[in-house]
Amino acid sequence: MAQHFTLQEIVASLGGQVDIGTHTDAATLKVSRLASLAQAQSGAIAFFNDTKYTQSLQATQAAAVILRPEHRHLTMLPCILTDNPYAYFAKLSALMNPPRQYVSHVHASAAIGFDTHLPSELTVDAMVSIGDRVKLGRDVRIGAGCVIEDDVTIGAHTVLEPRVVVKHGTVIGSHCHLFSGCVIGNDGFGYAEEQGQWVKIPQIGRVVIGDHVDIGANTTVDRGALDDTVIEDGVKLDNLIQVAHNVRIGAHTVIAGCVGIAGSAVIGAHCKIGGAAMILGHLHIVDGVTISPGSMIMRSIQQVGTYTALMPFQKHEDWLRTAANIRHLEQHNLKLKQLEQAISNIQKHSED
Repeated sequence: MAQHFTLQEIVASLGGQVDIGTHTDAATLKVSRLASLAQAQSGAIAFFNDTKYTQSLQATQAAAVILRPEHRHLTMLPCILTDNPYAYFAKLSALMNPPRQYVSHVHASAAIGFDTHLPSELTVDAMVSIGDRVKLGRDVRIGAGCVIEDDVTIGAHTVLEPRVVVKHGTVIGSHCHLFSGCVIGNDGFGYAEEQGQWVKIPQIGRVVIGDHVDIGANTTVDRGALDDTVIEDGVKLDNLIQVAHNVRIGAHTVIAGCVGIAGSAVIGAHCKIGGAAMILGHLHIVDGVTISPGSMIMRSIQQVGTYTALMPFQKHEDWLRTAANIRHLEQHNLKLKQLEQAISNIQKHSED
């Protein structure tokens, strides 16, 4: 059954300020669900974070809206005023949709290795395999079909969704969330060439993951070749990301889906990397950098800023012409300099 909250109850829990506008009873108005401005109906609360959505705000059927104080004049609906409506909306969503409550248990079909001691408060679902000498913290939740190899450490309150694979020696902090299908600690892609053949380089490092890290579905984080692959506290990785061996990702960096990070790249803290970006190996990116979606980063970034490396899409025939023009830019530039020199000579001659 849906829970109902008054605006006053929400503010008492999450902070902010209620502004009832012209609705004299709005302080006790109850909301039971969250919705977008466009799809909201009676009983829903939405958020407004950007003036480009002003038309949607003024047309919304929401019962109340979360917005900044400086945007209060844009609507007469009851509001919760806060400096960061988007973050407030996220916290409210967690309040109104509490996580599933688990009863501690170890399913009879789970296989538990030697010298692995399970805490009393633990959830292990069906067909889980846990190796030898594994250390699990309090309130860890392990979904069906997960595989945890030998000598793994997982901190308290961490959740593994079904079919996560954690390879040997991996260290995962507390309050992490690993979504279905991700693979942590698989061998990195390391080979040495000898007489036209490839010799595999043993990958003997680990993966070390900090606290409060989220790793999306089917994302892979490879173990280090010698040193560890390190994911620091608060990092958020989307689905289908490839993190190669010996990569280091700084605290609270967020990376969108389908990004590929090649071996030994170092990404700073509080970076934002858009979907499908490619980061070549052995690069260093300083703290606080934003990389636009689809960008190819081919050299280190030493200054904070937003970086983009892509062309807008065109019809294929137009794109071919654009690409041809780019290939000939150096020739065009040389011709331009020659023309400028010729014009300068003509002007000088006429003045003489």
